[in-house]
Amino acid sequence: MAAEKKVRVAVVGASGYTGADAIRLAARHPGIEIVALTANTHAGKPVARVWPHLASLDLPDLVKNEEVDWSAVDAAFVGLPHGTAQDVIASIPEHVRVIDISADFRLRDPVTYAQWYGREHAAPELLEQAAYGLTEHNREDIRKARLVACPGCYPTATLLALLPLVKRGLITLDDLIIDAKSGVSGAGRGLKLNTLFCEAGEGLSPYGVASHRHAPEIEQELAKAAGRAASEVVVNFTPHLVPMSRGELITAHVRLAGGASAEDCEAALREAYAEEPFIRFVPDGMLPATQHVRGSNDCVLAVRADRIPGRAIVIAAIDNLVKGSSGQALQNFNLMFGFPETTGLTQLPMFP
Repeated sequence: MAAEKKVRVAVVGASGYTGADAIRLAARHPGIEIVALTANTHAGKPVARVWPHLASLDLPDLVKNEEVDWSAVDAAFVGLPHGTAQDVIASIPEHVRVIDISADFRLRDPVTYAQWYGREHAAPELLEQAAYGLTEHNREDIRKARLVACPGCYPTATLLALLPLVKRGLITLDDLIIDAKSGVSGAGRGLKLNTLFCEAGEGLSPYGVASHRHAPEIEQELAKAAGRAASEVVVNFTPHLVPMSRGELITAHVRLAGGASAEDCEAALREAYAEEPFIRFVPDGMLPATQHVRGSNDCVLAVRADRIPGRAIVIAAIDNLVKGSSGQALQNFNLMFGFPETTGLTQLPMFP
């Protein structure tokens, strides 16, 4: 059980979308006191000037990263861009437990990191210490970790849908196609041509074709579950940008193994997640949709038989900013500090 004294929390990168959702969720957590918020480009401003929807909260003003008094902080949620987070996290004192929402500590191999992120890793010694923060599949490591690397949004949805099937040997890994779609918030708050309203609105477009940085992360974790080297698993992963603020849907086309059926796959998923508070299955006759999870920490799953014999289709929907980011980060925080896992995360999905 958590101690009665509140955990003093800093949100690093509070002016990004993941930072905003981390604040929104942490502010209603009974065991958290938010003591520091950083945003270098907005330092000195009250939070309400950057996030008017948080104006009702009593929060500290934004400061630069280097201005945080870490002696007064117990835990940090870090929502900085990749390449920036590793340098900041390396400078945070050892007594502070870190939940990293960025990409900098997800890949265990520094060579793979350099290949996909275009720079050498600045803190490879921390890579070895980081626990992969897919809560439902890595609780024990997360519980005792000083640094947790929360998965990317696409890997979260994909791995929740597929890991139990890989562990049971129900699907093969040599013919795995992942069709993924995300709301525009998944690209971050920075200005980018393809996320401008006139560019993204009223349309649907693929991006990062055969080159998206979440592919090696998915391969790493699928390979681990199968007891294989990461280099032995290659997935066909294609993300798409959808003109909505938040939400994510992945459709995985899998080849069945050993005479397994789609019904076997669904039974395996239901068994694996029978006690999981945030994993749900759609009622008969329905399919997962982003509308089912918006604003919640839920993941909704379904399996259907393909028309092609020996294949199945596995579908997962999450909110990319909650279960795919800050909600999962808070779920990991709860594990790390001894709170019930659902604390601060029981909000229902919003519809419409």
